[in-house]
Amino acid sequence: MTRSTVCAALAATIMTAPGAALAQFPPPPPPPGPSAPIQDRWPEPPKPDRAPAAAPAPKQPPAHAQTSPGGEEPLHAPAPKPAPPAPAYVVACSGVFAKESTHLKLAIKYDSRNVTFGQVDGPEGSKIPGTILFPTDPRRRLEVLWANDAGRTDTSVIAINGKSQWSAPKGMKLGLGIAALEKANGRPFKISGFGADGTAGVVGWEGGALSSLPGGCKMGMRLAADAKAPQAARDAVAGDKEFLSNDAGVRALKPAVMEILIGY
Repeated sequence: MTRSTVCAALAATIMTAPGAALAQFPPPPPPPGPSAPIQDRWPEPPKPDRAPAAAPAPKQPPAHAQTSPGGEEPLHAPAPKPAPPAPAYVVACSGVFAKESTHLKLAIKYDSRNVTFGQVDGPEGSKIPGTILFPTDPRRRLEVLWANDAGRTDTSVIAINGKSQWSAPKGMKLGLGIAALEKANGRPFKISGFGADGTAGVVGWEGGALSSLPGGCKMGMRLAADAKAPQAARDAVAGDKEFLSNDAGVRALKPAVMEILIGY
């Protein structure tokens, strides 16, 4: 497959129906709360002909409080430190995923031990060179293809597939159903007919929110029909046709997102 053929295939993947898989310190503890007044350690001496007044019982600090080294003032115990936030795995059309990004930037961001350059699946069973983040961890795997393969520069396509838990712009994730996509898009969108493999691609977002992303990138998706959907239902929305996502036949297949492609 020539380079021009691959580029054309990738462009078609993003702009029409996606093809086959391509492959964060806790804040310091709050200051002690307001301390109680210093105890009166110099009571007035007793007056003549009167019994000495009993000294007031010292105030006991709350069970949860601590005292200062001199034992004079009760101090509030500091609140426990919150756990640091878990790393977020989010693809945005900016930063290390911007159009002008590079393999080196990804290696610096995610640690070179977690980033490799190798072959990923391309259209029509082909193999294409690309950068792979967390290649041995299916839940964190991410594939990035470059417009300049030799220099490994200029982002072309970012692929979220398999069991990856990365999220795409606007919170899109693998496994989302048609209803969730329509809600995010703000309207029904158009998909291709389902193929023999039970998948279909998003043809267009029909001017919805998912058609315009900050940073100048575009998003394509592939949907997979529910494995339990009967063949007759699959056949009803198969072939070289286009359907709206709210079509009864499409809804009957309960399709969900199986791949997300973000491209420039």
